[in-house]
Amino acid sequence: MIWKPHVTVAAVIERDGKFLLVEEETPQGLRFNQPAGHLEAHESLPEAAIRETLEESAYHFAPHHLVGIYRWHAPESDTTYLRFAFCGKLTGQEPERALDTGIVRAVWLTPDEIRSNLARHRSPLVLRCLEDYLAGKRYPLDLLVHYD
Repeated sequence: MIWKPHVTVAAVIERDGKFLLVEEETPQGLRFNQPAGHLEAHESLPEAAIRETLEESAYHFAPHHLVGIYRWHAPESDTTYLRFAFCGKLTGQEPERALDTGIVRAVWLTPDEIRSNLARHRSPLVLRCLEDYLAGKRYPLDLLVHYD
């Protein structure tokens, strides 16, 4: 059997000292996550981050940098995730847009509010991506090459 990780993307978005998270329904209850989701066929990693941010938060996102690449094994599902986290700027919002199924709301939280809610994080990657962003980790997008 060939092992394959689930490739996901996430957006670390800061505005006025607060960070955009989504509150979502999970098998473990309501959890916080960055706007995030799975890479789809024929989609570049930045394109996936743009799409997932819009679908989960109703915000338009323009990735400017890669914050990091993270491997995490979720013991409850026995699933390994390979997450590509991006940072960038918001370019608009569709306030009337319906959010993805399972997403309860988009919320802006300070780093301290995020840290104080560890038990409600979807995964340890939520805090790690935030801390890496706050530490100034930024890598150029041309590090990622997408061939059609």
